[in-house]
Amino acid sequence: METPGDGSSHFPRLTFLVIMEVSAREGTVKDDPLLSDFNLETHKLGSTRREWLERAAGLICLVPLAALYPKGAMRALLGEVTHAQSALKFSVEEEAFLDEVQRACSLFFWEQADVHTGMVKDRSVADGYDSREIGSIASTGFGLTALCIADQRGYFPSAKTRSRVRDTLRFLWKDLRNEHGFYYHWGNIRTGERIWESEVSSIDTALLLCGVLTCRQHFNDPEIHGLATQIYERVDWPWMLNRGTMLSHGWKPETGFLKPRWDTYNELMMIYLLGLGSSTHPLPAETWESWARPIFEYEGIRYIGSNAPLFVHDYSQAWFDFRGKSDRHADYFENSVLATQAHRLFCLQLQKKFLDYSEDLWGITASDSAHGYVVWGGPPSMGPIDGTLVPSAAGGSLPFLPSESVHTLRVMKERFGKRAWKRYGFVDAFNPQTGWYDPDVIGINLGITTVMAENARSQFVWNTFMKNEEMRRGMDRAGFHPNDATDSAEVGGHTSGFRLPRGHWMESEQIALRPSV
Repeated sequence: METPGDGSSHFPRLTFLVIMEVSAREGTVKDDPLLSDFNLETHKLGSTRREWLERAAGLICLVPLAALYPKGAMRALLGEVTHAQSALKFSVEEEAFLDEVQRACSLFFWEQADVHTGMVKDRSVADGYDSREIGSIASTGFGLTALCIADQRGYFPSAKTRSRVRDTLRFLWKDLRNEHGFYYHWGNIRTGERIWESEVSSIDTALLLCGVLTCRQHFNDPEIHGLATQIYERVDWPWMLNRGTMLSHGWKPETGFLKPRWDTYNELMMIYLLGLGSSTHPLPAETWESWARPIFEYEGIRYIGSNAPLFVHDYSQAWFDFRGKSDRHADYFENSVLATQAHRLFCLQLQKKFLDYSEDLWGITASDSAHGYVVWGGPPSMGPIDGTLVPSAAGGSLPFLPSESVHTLRVMKERFGKRAWKRYGFVDAFNPQTGWYDPDVIGINLGITTVMAENARSQFVWNTFMKNEEMRRGMDRAGFHPNDATDSAEVGGHTSGFRLPRGHWMESEQIALRPSV
């Protein structure tokens, strides 16, 4: 069979091969010998700027097919054309690297989930096989979102991905033990049985629900849509208030509600917004104003923060799109930009003690250490910082500091890849100074990396999740509105882009420790 464009230029042949390869994935054609050339052909292209432009021109020819392929392999390829912001942020080499990172992360969520329940392991050996059966609902929530990304980019066969999502949602709706719609933090991935007398967790349920609701919008599947809706609408948010104005961290059947409440800025925004948007058991609107927003300052950078690791500025932002919006207190996207800048400067200051920290290598957040799991980071400094680098700190920061974050991740792989890079991407943490490299990966840290990489590249997770009417309603009830371009704060003597509604900057006198369970 003669392919269109033979003997002329690269991109017409590439366009034809792309159509053939996508048709095979979607079931239109099968076992065509031309498809064996597809990977070779696409890898030949893109090695130079001119060849990349030729490839881009070829892919532009596919744009009219977008309406016929709203998701799956074709949509994954069209993503390179339709998301202009990606081309502005990352070079071709950076895009290829981030794609490699996301493929590896996605593989964890595919291989380390039970094939029947869909529950994802909390952690795994970084090289692959792992006999442990401890799962977490937070890891499962990230895993469901990772499956949407993998389906969008064509990493796995679409039919199998959809089937895995269906099985997971069926298990969550019918079989996994819950209390008023909230799930237990830890469970056996095979049976869902509660482990370690763990709590019914409000934050981990929220992370799970974000994955569930992303699937509801991504997959054009009535069963997935229906199950996701039932799972979300079952949650009794006011019950978790325990007759107060702030949500509890959780509940145990042996002792009742946990004493700590979500009372100070951290990863809590997603919980309140999910509850505010509910049509069945909504939170009162005033709960959004019930938690404190302490002001931190580091090296002239002022931002809302807490005595907690960097990830607290990432988690809610992984799904909720705060860009260009403010409530009566702040623009939380810009706030996370400032907090990430402060953290990077904090790491650079540590170079005096730990030589590996530099503009090329930075990032500390809750992770494994040579002595076990540690909650560490800064500013202000917290935990026994010892020179360990945590790849997910930069991974979760990709939308906030795209250039600096992708650079440090690439340097990590280039310098330490023989020991720091395994089957599922980066190990959870490593210390170049002592030679310690974590044998494990942790699901939530891989999850925040792949979700934020996708948001930085294409905004796919933001765009998909925010299609949920309830999420938009939650932000509306919290008082979010588009930013006024003239409203900006001055930080360190210059306009920072940290946009705040005039006259509503509320400082808290108390900078409280983040409550811990």
